[in-house]
Amino acid sequence: MVRVATPATDLERWQASAEGGLPPLLAAACAAGIAAGTLDERECCDVQESLARLGCDEPTRAAALWFALALADPAAWQAQRAALPVEVQRLVEGQQAAERVWALHAQQRTPQAALEGLRRLLLAIVRDLRVVFTLLARQLAQMRVVDSLPPERAQALARLTRDIHAPLANRLGIWQLKWELEDLAFRTLQPDVYRRIAGLLDERRSDRERFIRDVIAQLQLAMAAAGVQAELAGRPKHIYSIWKKMQRKDLGFSELYDIRAVRILVATVTDCYAALGVVHTQWQHLPAEFDDYIARPKNNGYQSLHTAVLGPGGRTLEVQIRTHEMHRANELGVAAHWRYKEGGSGDASFEAKIAWMRKLLEPHDAADGELGEELATELLEDRVYVLTPKGEVFDMARGATVLDFAYLVHSEVGHRCRGAKVNGRIVPLTFQPRTGDRIEILTAKVAEPSRDWLSPHHGYLNTPRARAKVRSWFRHVALDANLAVGRGMLERELKRLGLGHADIAGLPAQLRLRNQDEVLVALALGEISSGQIARAMQELVEPPAPAAPARSAPTPAPVRGPTPEAAALSIDGIGNLLTALARCCQPLPGDAVKGYITRGRGVTVHRAGCRSLARLALREPDRVVDVAWGAVGTRAYEVEIVVRGYDRRNMQRDVTDVVSNSDARIVASSSRVFADSGEVEVRFTLRVHDFGQLSVLLDKLSALPNVIDARRIGTG
Repeated sequence: MVRVATPATDLERWQASAEGGLPPLLAAACAAGIAAGTLDERECCDVQESLARLGCDEPTRAAALWFALALADPAAWQAQRAALPVEVQRLVEGQQAAERVWALHAQQRTPQAALEGLRRLLLAIVRDLRVVFTLLARQLAQMRVVDSLPPERAQALARLTRDIHAPLANRLGIWQLKWELEDLAFRTLQPDVYRRIAGLLDERRSDRERFIRDVIAQLQLAMAAAGVQAELAGRPKHIYSIWKKMQRKDLGFSELYDIRAVRILVATVTDCYAALGVVHTQWQHLPAEFDDYIARPKNNGYQSLHTAVLGPGGRTLEVQIRTHEMHRANELGVAAHWRYKEGGSGDASFEAKIAWMRKLLEPHDAADGELGEELATELLEDRVYVLTPKGEVFDMARGATVLDFAYLVHSEVGHRCRGAKVNGRIVPLTFQPRTGDRIEILTAKVAEPSRDWLSPHHGYLNTPRARAKVRSWFRHVALDANLAVGRGMLERELKRLGLGHADIAGLPAQLRLRNQDEVLVALALGEISSGQIARAMQELVEPPAPAAPARSAPTPAPVRGPTPEAAALSIDGIGNLLTALARCCQPLPGDAVKGYITRGRGVTVHRAGCRSLARLALREPDRVVDVAWGAVGTRAYEVEIVVRGYDRRNMQRDVTDVVSNSDARIVASSSRVFADSGEVEVRFTLRVHDFGQLSVLLDKLSALPNVIDARRIGTG
């Protein structure tokens, strides 16, 4: 067979004409691949020419060739990849990662919502945005020869182009690839419709483009004569776009006025209306087809003048007029052209990422090198894209757990969830998957969510939607069951804070609830947390700031300077005295407290239920005074806690890490192991700010593996 070399299919001629040519190692590898017959020379040339038109840099073009070589000869690629720049290796790996998306697409006929997920998954796994350009260029090269493929393979390639590549090209604003991808896919998937519309056009695309060139030439002369400086560009409609509009608006072909279109860019808004006058002077306009989106912008911010006229030869022509600034805003700003064209809803963060991606298409000089580096790291960091065992794509907030995923799939799946596998490996329900992970939820026959899932400190659920579904499930449980659970949780919280005998009559008012039952139900449903209970109890026992004392008594001279706690306490009916917190019961702000006037050491503050204080009060009741907490500020107070659990490796280290990371200061610590029971006990003396901080710390300690109990001690 004699191969006829042409500029479009001869890699050597393309290399000779390309600026800078190919790196020697790459040129040698390509030559070897072509000689062996494993490398598709025509496709490589086609891809390179498309990338050159897009202004892609040398690493991008080199990576496109290396990826083709890797597909043709994986062993050769593995042997040579280590010698390549890291940047090129990363770009090749991005193209290889995209192959996973193609495989998923081939597995099933995916509904439209899942196709959107596939497109997002593609963008998420391709961490360097330049990879997207190589994927689009390669797909276009393959679609240009789709007629030479077996029918089944041609259909699959066209569906992939329609579902993934054409929408991505549209969102990126790569119009010169987009229209050709859409038309080629449409021609393959619906050949009869394509031929019918082509016949209705009664002209070839080259004829339409020639018509547009003539229109532009005529308008340029008219604009110059009117003194309007304008930049004109043709926008011939392609067949797929015409078909979409006919379907969307339920119009016949003869009712379309924008088969041919021209865009006019001017400097100011005044020039927009001046250019409109020139257009309407040149040709008769169609009043029903005029839209002023400058005076009345679309909801998404899109601004432009749209008009339709009967152009040369009586052919209809659409003209869009806007300022350069409007054009930039429409392409990169809130108008989000991909939404305007496709009618999709999208979310704000995703649209912002697409705007970032489009900036890569703008020409920039060497001084803008940092821009590309920055853009390469900006893609969709706030979402992760995961797969079901069947290949369906779901997107979740970053930090969501596999249990969040179960509730995202379906409420019933979440309620019955008992475990999860990620990529075939069993993981805990608190596991946070990454983009591309395949998740399988293990379910029981009966729905039975755990109330622990509602605790923020356990880390089971990190999305509000999933927590709301769990609360809804428990809300439908019998009231008596919720009351019982809530009562047990409240008693347990008060006991571990050392407030087992505290008066809780005022607790509903502190939490803005009507009665005690509402407090218990809200606690059972996770609508209020243990930390909120702790802070409410602290506020409950703090009386309003006392009025100025009616009388004062002489105060003994202090033996030493006032302690930091002195400013946080007020003593009823007595002037300022030196105060100290009793070490026997270690009261905290929020505890009900009493003072005992010592001889020469001021007032020692005890918890109201302290047994040591009770013994002192029996002997000398006149020395017991009322004490109230004042403004605490940022002062800290000593408290003792004990953590008990079954001993395991690194148990004490994990406990200490939680305490150290809780913003509590460790004053002293001790531990001991009970060999007969296999339990370990760790005690800490800490300095904390208030009940709320202590409650959160105890929650985190209780959530550690093997921990049986974590509570406050030192009750006197």
